[in-house]
Amino acid sequence: MKREKTHKPIKRSGRGALLILAIVFLMSAGARLISGTGAAIAREISQLAPSPDNITPNNQGELCEPDSVMTTLLESLRKREDIIVEQEMMMAQKMKKLDLARTEFMQNLASLQQAEKHLAATMAASSTAAQDDLNKLTAVYESMKPKDAAALFEQMSPDFAAGFLGLMRPDVAASVLAGLKPETAYTISVILAGRNANAPSE
Repeated sequence: MKREKTHKPIKRSGRGALLILAIVFLMSAGARLISGTGAAIAREISQLAPSPDNITPNNQGELCEPDSVMTTLLESLRKREDIIVEQEMMMAQKMKKLDLARTEFMQNLASLQQAEKHLAATMAASSTAAQDDLNKLTAVYESMKPKDAAALFEQMSPDFAAGFLGLMRPDVAASVLAGLKPETAYTISVILAGRNANAPSE
């Protein structure tokens, strides 16, 4: 009778345990690798982003360069606006001074015109008064005797005497001339003739 061959069971538990350990080691290594890469990336990002302690005047200027340009532009615009406002104020003051000067000039002109009218009226009144005085004095000489008037006219200058004789009535003036010395009468006659020659004719 043949003895059946019995096969010994293969022990696979050792290989399975080794496989499980290998997988665990690989997962652990992968986790460490991933963790190390993430930390490295985080460190690199933290190095790229400057912290407040690492900001220096140089890199601060580089970081804030756009804001600095904008600030400079705004400051320039404000300065120009201030200059324009100042120029407008100066122009307004000049215009105000011109208006005051124009008003003062017009007032002075009105005063001068008023003074001129007053002076013209005064001169006209003086001329009228003087003419009235001459007419009155001429009437006095006309009322005098020709001999007495002639004696008085001898003491006058020829021009002055000719003026009164020219205002007298012709008959009275002729009587006075007849009582004068021939030289005086001739001189006065020449003056009267010259005045009549210069008088406007119609």
